[in-house]
Amino acid sequence: MEIDSPLPQPFLRSLAPVLEAGEIPSFLAALKEDTPTSVRLNPFKPVAQFTDTLPVPWCSDALYLSQRPSFTLDPLFHAGTYYVQEASSTFLSHMLSSLSAPKDGVFLDLCAAPGGKSTLLASYLGREGLLVANEVISGRAQILKENIVKWGIGNTVVTQNDASHFQPLAGLFDLVLVDAPCSGEGMFRKDPNAIAEWSTDHVTHCAIRQQRILDEVGILPKAGGYLVYATCTYNETENEENIRFLAEEFSYEPVRIPLSEDWGIQESEVKTLAGDYFGYRFFPHKVRGEGFFISVMKRTASSVSASPKLQKEFRHPHLKRVATRQINEELVRQVPTVGEEALYALGGGFFLFPMKFQATFECIAQHLNLRYMGIALGEMNHNQWIPSHEWAMSILPKEGIHTAEVTLEQAIQFLRKENLPIELPSIGWVLITYQQQPLGWVKNLGNRINNYYPKEWRIRMAQ
Repeated sequence: MEIDSPLPQPFLRSLAPVLEAGEIPSFLAALKEDTPTSVRLNPFKPVAQFTDTLPVPWCSDALYLSQRPSFTLDPLFHAGTYYVQEASSTFLSHMLSSLSAPKDGVFLDLCAAPGGKSTLLASYLGREGLLVANEVISGRAQILKENIVKWGIGNTVVTQNDASHFQPLAGLFDLVLVDAPCSGEGMFRKDPNAIAEWSTDHVTHCAIRQQRILDEVGILPKAGGYLVYATCTYNETENEENIRFLAEEFSYEPVRIPLSEDWGIQESEVKTLAGDYFGYRFFPHKVRGEGFFISVMKRTASSVSASPKLQKEFRHPHLKRVATRQINEELVRQVPTVGEEALYALGGGFFLFPMKFQATFECIAQHLNLRYMGIALGEMNHNQWIPSHEWAMSILPKEGIHTAEVTLEQAIQFLRKENLPIELPSIGWVLITYQQQPLGWVKNLGNRINNYYPKEWRIRMAQ
């Protein structure tokens, strides 16, 4: 029997295994409601900026907003104090806590752009762990890098690789997240174009691609490590069938995540030849969020674990190790921790990287296409030191740096890369801040002020 709806009838029929028939009217009604607006705060850049909010129950850093502001015109958004993230996907936070995933571990976000789940993972790891955030598409990898830079923790390597390129890193990761490209059924309310693009052929195509990705990365978690699989779609073909594939092709144990009944999240039991596994499905008429599916399984104790050792020599076509004495003396004074971390040179630029993960990073660098790593400190240009925007955005200490606090209007001017008609405390480099949060550099030349905000990041929206 056909249901009266503008949605494709084959899609509605595909809901039969995952949704009671009596729930369909409520589901369709929810798709006509406004999309909830939610944000996730950066715990490393605390600032009070939102009022009239409600907590997202499964993520302590996430909030529902009563209305959607203009994020583009909010300097604190550009400062990386929060990320605009759909509430359902922040369930990953509850999952990490329930697993007691090691905060000093090595995580991989395989399909990471634009960076919502990567910044969540980076926050969980803090300065104790290491995240590899990967995106195969160049333009999306650039967006991912920008969001990682704004988040500012410095515990992330951004790479641009196909899933197959990770094969030499089997057993390296404590957790691998595959937020797979999918048919986007869960985005029907948020993105009407997703409805127009949907077809049964598209679902089949996505499932084949997802299985190919999982076949490549199933060996990447180490013994006792986790593989998290997620989509923003409802159907079993892209969800349960892929969990079944993983369970039957690789050595994994099932993991069940505790739920609060009032959250409205629907648990799915996935029966396989290897045992019963679990998935978690989000419907917009049951939760205050968009459609989402997520599952996790644990690598068996008998699986391979890799522990890279630091080599005496590091040979790389572009990167080279650098000693503290080889970098700008002023920078050493401004970043007191610089002598405690690993340093690398790339062209004229210098990067700081957590020393404890130096061997792991150099192993990754030998096999993957690096787009960004750690924290870029700056570069030498004609014997002059130019501090980087990445350092400005980072949570690294900045000793003896001159700062200039600006108003909202002045902050917008700066973010538009316009002239900034303000009094500065000194000649030379000055860090512009808004509500004490760094936005970027200007250089006071005495007769003029040069705005060093990255031109590709500048605000173009009219007020």
